[in-house]
Amino acid sequence: MTQLWLVERSYDDRNLISFVYATVDGQKQLRKELSMTLLRQRGPQTAAIEADESELSAVDESDQQRFATEAEKMAAEHEPDDEI
Repeated sequence: MTQLWLVERSYDDRNLISFVYATVDGQKQLRKELSMTLLRQRGPQTAAIEADESELSAVDESDQQRFATEAEKMAAEHEPDDEI
């Protein structure tokens, strides 16, 4: 299992919330899209999650440094199970 930190959260006009979690080196990511209804059922998202390596995808080179910076910041400021 690989630990990933929340690096991006966005909303769209279809009432979907997108979460991007990345490794602290900014190399791997996991994207999740949840409807507002499903998000309410699941409860709050946490600062970090663990995922199987097979679920992860590579981060575009243009986003790697930004994701690494955000992941490092989250790791320094939060415990993995902090609600975000």
